[in-house]
Amino acid sequence: MLAADAAGDAVGAWEAMPRRRLAFLGRWHNPIGIVGAAVIGFNVLLALFGALVWSVDPDAQDAERLLPPSWGNPMGTDELGRDVLARIIHGAQVSLQVGAIAVGIALVAGTLIGLFAGFHRGVVDAVLMRVVDLMFAFPGLVLAIVIAGLLGPSRRNAMIAIGIVITPAFARVVRGAVLEVMGFPYIESTRALGASSRRVMTRHLLPNIAAPLIVLVTVYLSTAILAEAALSFLGLGTQPPEASWGGMLNTARSYIDAAWWLSIFPGAAIMFVCLGFNFLGDGLRDILDPRLGPTVGDIPVKK
Repeated sequence: MLAADAAGDAVGAWEAMPRRRLAFLGRWHNPIGIVGAAVIGFNVLLALFGALVWSVDPDAQDAERLLPPSWGNPMGTDELGRDVLARIIHGAQVSLQVGAIAVGIALVAGTLIGLFAGFHRGVVDAVLMRVVDLMFAFPGLVLAIVIAGLLGPSRRNAMIAIGIVITPAFARVVRGAVLEVMGFPYIESTRALGASSRRVMTRHLLPNIAAPLIVLVTVYLSTAILAEAALSFLGLGTQPPEASWGGMLNTARSYIDAAWWLSIFPGAAIMFVCLGFNFLGDGLRDILDPRLGPTVGDIPVKK
């Protein structure tokens, strides 16, 4: 009797739960997003606290050269006797920093361009979108190489180049979202009541386009990390002797047959962090997109 009563109470409580709350819980039940968040969380912890756990100087040349992985050097040593694990940890710091700052640059610039283009339309929209189309006409990596080459090889210039290259993607998405929101009746009502353009953009447009921007940030973080690795591989990003995953891969080319660990570990690090951001972006898209049918466990939630 008690078990039956408890089960009945549980069913009643479940049925009484508001549908919005069920939908919210259903969307957060996303295995792909959870895996992505776990991978990214591990990489962030590695970048922040890895040097405390493995307190080896990544630039110290005090070990034998080209040692294979062992207890003393879990990922081996490179051609100068430097510990590969310590350099992987430092490379995580570099990659996450470059990715965050580059995407931050693209987020601010792209949001401003897309917001003004979608809100004002007309001549402003035409001019800004033609500039965006012109930038889309160039392959992204080639454009990043050109910009980084003109500015000079350094980590700071690589961040600027990557930020400029991915800005058009943010501008295009923001413009589309703004045009969609501008068609809502409450926007017309707000403007009819005399609200200023600044107030409409900051109080009504930006909050309503935040969801696609969040997804775009997570996806393009992986793109920025890949671009930084490519620029460092070509000698236009982080400069030696500072460790970066792309620079480590560049050095590993000469030892691909004799020392497999020099290419495997930085390559795997790039793959996992990019995969994590892509999984997280897919999960956030499922969570934040209200048009997707939510579920709670295996129980569908009707709209």
